[in-house]
Amino acid sequence: MSDETKKEIRVVGVLAQFSGKQTLVKAASEVRSKGFKDVEAYSPFPIHGIDGALGIRPTILPWLVLIAGLGGGVLAMAGQWWTNTVDYPYIISGKPMFSLPANIPVTFEVMILSAASVAFTGMLALNRLPRFGQPLLRNNRFLRVTDDGFFLLVSDDEVAEEKIRQALEEAGATDIEVVTESVEESKIPVPLVYGAVILACFALIPPLMIASARGTTSQKPRLHTWFDMDFQPKLKTQTPSNLFADGRAMRPRIKGTVRRGGLVKDTDTGYTSIPAVGTPGGDSVQEWKVEFPMEVTDSMMDRGRQRFNIQCAVCHGKAGYGNGLATIRALELQQGTWIQPTSLHADHVRQQPVGQIFNSITNGVRKMPAYKDQITPEDRWAIVLYVKALQLSQNATLEDVPADMRETLKASE
Repeated sequence: MSDETKKEIRVVGVLAQFSGKQTLVKAASEVRSKGFKDVEAYSPFPIHGIDGALGIRPTILPWLVLIAGLGGGVLAMAGQWWTNTVDYPYIISGKPMFSLPANIPVTFEVMILSAASVAFTGMLALNRLPRFGQPLLRNNRFLRVTDDGFFLLVSDDEVAEEKIRQALEEAGATDIEVVTESVEESKIPVPLVYGAVILACFALIPPLMIASARGTTSQKPRLHTWFDMDFQPKLKTQTPSNLFADGRAMRPRIKGTVRRGGLVKDTDTGYTSIPAVGTPGGDSVQEWKVEFPMEVTDSMMDRGRQRFNIQCAVCHGKAGYGNGLATIRALELQQGTWIQPTSLHADHVRQQPVGQIFNSITNGVRKMPAYKDQITPEDRWAIVLYVKALQLSQNATLEDVPADMRETLKASE
């Protein structure tokens, strides 16, 4: 063998075969006791006690996974907190800027992703994987390891081969041979290197395109990878069309029909029309209704209380003093964007006719939005009835109490 050929061959270690699992465990312990550190065992199945015989210490991988999981969770939670409270604070109905329960799902997912990523990459790194060549698989005797073969591989460049052989023979090895490999075989395959370089180049294309798009302007429309419904054959307003005889895309209304959703049934505004003074039978003026347009019943009162507690109490408070939960939270934040609802017991509100209160619920007032789309006219009148009862309950005098009950109240004082 020439010197050039010798340089291309590397000794991997000395491979020894043993007769069974007990012999393998005993041999591993004996070889380790003689000072050989790099000893690996191969068997058809897991062997209890082989870890201790080989001196394998507990892996640090669980700690790495724990640190990665906790770190990922902390970073995810901190990122959400910073986004919601510092970078882009957004007020939604007086809710807090940051709420722990709402951010748990993302934190959990990032925690699992971080832990799983470190578990995968850490396993590869700690086991020195991937290996692009395994010389043992080219050894015919070693191929029995998946059937009934038990082997020890001792690798120690500082110890002579004969000394390793002697230690293995004393441990009871049945066959011993030197395992070698070509230096070229241990290198990363050239096609794999080229493939990785090509993939890396392709991976740079999207970020480069994004960077280019953010730094330049263009008169051309943006690229559409998926067209979805952005571009489709359709008729637009004020455009021509060959589909119809008149050449118009827009179609005229058909007489005697109403478009779907165009029928307005909610016509009650809280006003009532009365003849104008001095013009009998002529023009009329509108005034607020002072009477309910339907019969007032106990069920209507109960319905009004229920609807008020659902739709109104969150801002106005259940007693109507403008101290609902949303108001309390907004005032605690002190961000200056919240206008506290007017107390329903203020003098000018108590003096409002029922029609005016109905109109405020229907069309909104100040910052209060309109509720005509959320609350039916019947429920709006029920809420007005409950508001009037609420005002009376908080501002009643003894004269408002029925005569037959006044003496009872006086006695209870």
